Amino acid sequence: MPRLNHQIKKLRAEMKEIGKEQRSIRKGQKKVREKLEAVESKCQELRRETKLVIQQSNNTRIRLALMLQILKARQANDFVKATLLTQALREIIAKQNKNLELPIINYQLSEKNLRDLE
Repeated sequence: MPRLNHQIKKLRAEMKEIGKEQRSIRKGQKKVREKLEAVESKCQELRRETKLVIQQSNNTRIRLALMLQILKARQANDFVKATLLTQALREIIAKQNKNLELPIINYQLSEKNLRDLE
């Protein structure tokens, strides 16, 4: 009987230790999960920012191409074409500026959110 009581106490102590280890493992898993979620969030934001930079780069190329065509039209004394291209350039710039307002605001908010995650 005393031997049985000793084994029961030993098993209870082992179970208590196993419980502590399991809680520690769960706590570690939670920390890893939170860090992974933060990294995934940053990754998504970087993808959005990269997409915005690519879009801005493409917009710049379009504007530069139009400007070059305007210069060529002026050099060729084709002022009607230069005027049409200039008007098209103004419309494109206005449209691009309107479309870029929201992503810039989102970008500024995301910068703050990223700092909060660190």
